[in-house]
Amino acid sequence: MIKLSLITGFLSKTKDRFHEYNKALSLDEKLDLMTTIEGFKGVELVYPYEVQDAAATRKSVESRGLQIAAVNVNVKGEPEFVSGGLTSPDAEVRKKAISYLKKSKDFAKAAGADKVTCCPLGDGYEFVFQYDYRASWRHLVDAFSDADSYLPEIKMFIEYKPSETRGTCFVDRASKALLLIKETGGKNLGVTVDFGHSVYGGENPAEAVALIADAAVPIYAHINDNDGKWDWDYFCGTKHFLEYAEFIYYLRKVGYADWLTSDTSPTRWDVRRTFEANGRMTTRLWDFFGEAGQAEIDKLMKLDYLDRWEWIEKTFLGPFGGSRRG
Repeated sequence: MIKLSLITGFLSKTKDRFHEYNKALSLDEKLDLMTTIEGFKGVELVYPYEVQDAAATRKSVESRGLQIAAVNVNVKGEPEFVSGGLTSPDAEVRKKAISYLKKSKDFAKAAGADKVTCCPLGDGYEFVFQYDYRASWRHLVDAFSDADSYLPEIKMFIEYKPSETRGTCFVDRASKALLLIKETGGKNLGVTVDFGHSVYGGENPAEAVALIADAAVPIYAHINDNDGKWDWDYFCGTKHFLEYAEFIYYLRKVGYADWLTSDTSPTRWDVRRTFEANGRMTTRLWDFFGEAGQAEIDKLMKLDYLDRWEWIEKTFLGPFGGSRRG
């Protein structure tokens, strides 16, 4: 059964370099809005800037019939982290950043969540000869190894991204996230695959899912879309429909049973309707790729690709995909 959630920060005011969008809402107001969005029952909450009191947060979420899909720990916002937190050359800064990872696990456990996701966006570089790559990588390994061993019942997922806030993030693709996990030796670490991050990083998101699953590493999925040039967080299928369909197909194929969390920014579009568009698209694809759909594609995989492409035309392009032969 599909489980839809969203990052609650996108229900409130957001901004880019030039504009602000939507109005600022308290956590309770965001959760109230959540209850009006059809199909969504999960929330991903940002710690520590959105939530701090675990007991109060749990009460607010559960009283509305919602669940916490994940806690998103932010390790980039503090002034000390401006040039990297987990990879800072300063041992005291690294210690503070690691404490955020551990405290987020404390919060998650107390709030009733089973996982924390972390995207180390402040850890990276812009120029040549700017950082000692080996030392920075070792700091990342040490940080996530430390976080892995703390409260092992709460899994930590590493979210990779090509850039932002750094010109190049140290953990910028699925293979690097897997290497990082391997080097930690951690048993309670996973990878957050953000569809849009994968696309604009030059990956095939479906292949990333297959690679991570084959390594027997847990997956947590963020859903959205972009133009392949930047992380615009558009709603699903608007730029890469067939790639998104294949992404959902492979999630089902590898037995994914966790939340599908909208990391989508409404900006100029109605907040509720934007997330409902994500829900409709994702649910239709998820249902389509059930047991019968899986079996049909497995059979098609044995045929010539042009036969497969004709099936794609008929299946996904509707009246425009019919055959002209005969």
